[in-house]
Amino acid sequence: MSQSRPPHAPTGRGALFAGALAAILASTCCLGPLILLSLGISGAWIGNLTLLEPYRPIFIGAALIALFFAWRRLFRAPAACKPGEVCAIPQVNATYRLLFWIVAALIVVALSFPYVAPLFY
Repeated sequence: MSQSRPPHAPTGRGALFAGALAAILASTCCLGPLILLSLGISGAWIGNLTLLEPYRPIFIGAALIALFFAWRRLFRAPAACKPGEVCAIPQVNATYRLLFWIVAALIVVALSFPYVAPLFY
């Protein structure tokens, strides 16, 4: 007789990953070339990153939706966790909350960069 593993309580890890990926993609068109040039990386291919600019609002929307779901999992009333599960370990919860704020900062950068970009160019 095979034993099924107990379902783990959702941690918001998938939503955090999706939000981070969408925030990075949202800032690739504008912030990416500036960072690459600041690091000394150059080439004609950097101009191709601007092709993602029309998709920027979609990426920002996806990031905000993912961040909402991650917030719901991390900061709302926690589900009951059995001892020994990942959600019962305080360090894991603290790490996910730190990652949440890092992703939120990435989204703020993606939202505000087009307005402060003229100061850098």
